[in-house]
Amino acid sequence: MSGVKRVASVIGLPAEHREEYERHHAAVWPGVLDRLAQSNIRNYSIYRHGELLFAYFEYTGEDYEADMAAIAADPETQRWWAVQEPLQRPLDERGPGEWWAELPEIFHTD
Repeated sequence: MSGVKRVASVIGLPAEHREEYERHHAAVWPGVLDRLAQSNIRNYSIYRHGELLFAYFEYTGEDYEADMAAIAADPETQRWWAVQEPLQRPLDERGPGEWWAELPEIFHTD
């Protein structure tokens, strides 16, 4: 892989979980942030619109699948997900094996 892979995805966030979810993300665990950096994730943002979360990040590595697998295998990230996943509501339209529904890129300019 060369260059930057841009990844955008969405997931539901029920209103009753909004405060807790935003509180957690105001202080993301350092080990989770370290693993993201080690797996070549840059410029990661999450936005909220009502009960929908929109995430965007840029991948700068050479092996996306291996780096995503390293994130998924990380014990600190697994503990983080165990706290976050009950707060989220995956969309019915997500692809097989997806938790967050990945969005196709329609337009980009630098």
